[in-house]
Amino acid sequence: MGFDTAPLIIIAFCLLMVIVASVVLLRTQWLLQWLKGSAGLLLIALAVYFSLFSLNLFSYQPLSHEAPLVTVSFRTLAPQSYIATLSQPGYDSVDYQLDGDLWRVDARVIRWKGAFALLGLQPGYQLERIQGRYLTLEDERSKEPSEHRISRPAIGFDVWQNARSGWSMMIKADYGMGNIMPMADGAIYEVTLGNTGLITRPLNGAAQDALKRWE
Repeated sequence: MGFDTAPLIIIAFCLLMVIVASVVLLRTQWLLQWLKGSAGLLLIALAVYFSLFSLNLFSYQPLSHEAPLVTVSFRTLAPQSYIATLSQPGYDSVDYQLDGDLWRVDARVIRWKGAFALLGLQPGYQLERIQGRYLTLEDERSKEPSEHRISRPAIGFDVWQNARSGWSMMIKADYGMGNIMPMADGAIYEVTLGNTGLITRPLNGAAQDALKRWE
């Protein structure tokens, strides 16, 4: 027999197995039951996924263009050490200790895609972190920076992080980085979202004076 005979025998054997398997599958009901069971498990898994997805969305707040996201005020504890008080609409004020001369706040932003975008649904946001920074390079290298995470723990999985990784068909995730601003005793700032990202503005004379001294 020639060399090509072996592949032909194997192919013939495979065809025989397909025929036998088809007869077995068509004469029994287990395939239909398996399909029903798989469909049921898939629906339960989807229900759990979208429930967790929805619960995570409740940790975000509606985002309106140029509407205040947070107000941040400062009081001095010691040289290069401040208490930053964050006041968000709908939440109690929270205090964070920041060491350094400058500060910045960042936020997570989610926007809708597909059918939800066509419905004109508002985007949402969640403050991500607030951090202190030093003015001089020497201080930056020799002193520990202070940083506090503000974002709430995700339930089950992080919808924003999934969207950042390209695993979401419903939302797209953006990261808003705030302006670096000086800290000063009694200074009050307001953070909003503009076309190019987060915008931080001084709200009182102490903040304006600190900004002039820094510039």
